[in-house]
Amino acid sequence: MQLPSENAVIEDCDIGEGTIVRPFVNMFGCKIGKRCKVAAFVEIQRGVVIGDDCKIEPFVFIPSGVTAGDRVFLGPNVTFTNDRVPKAVGGWKMTPTVVEDDASIGAGAVIVCGVTIGKGALVGAGAVVTKDVPPGATVVGNPARPIKRSN
Repeated sequence: MQLPSENAVIEDCDIGEGTIVRPFVNMFGCKIGKRCKVAAFVEIQRGVVIGDDCKIEPFVFIPSGVTAGDRVFLGPNVTFTNDRVPKAVGGWKMTPTVVEDDASIGAGAVIVCGVTIGKGALVGAGAVVTKDVPPGATVVGNPARPIKRSN
């Protein structure tokens, strides 16, 4: 594993062999698989699980409650949420999100918590995903809607 200099905060993480983590990353209590690439300015919070051979581009935010399978691509500025009704003060309820193997999420997409992005699905750049994405589907827009489904 290749870790950055002192320009990162990496606490209590399980990081797989061959994974590269660039500078200016914050990672807390997460599990990252083998041979992944985590670019600069990424935050991955406690309890997140990322599979093997994933690529996480700059400025991605992955909060607690997110699980990603193997060979997942997260483009620049992808943002996940983990609470459907966030508040500055008071109760907080984490809602899990799953990204299945071989899915790709384009730059600037927002993934609202509680959804599953199916195996091999493609989320277009800038999409706002509010519902499950079927395996092999391509979704775009706000809210994201299918434009193509695999056979």
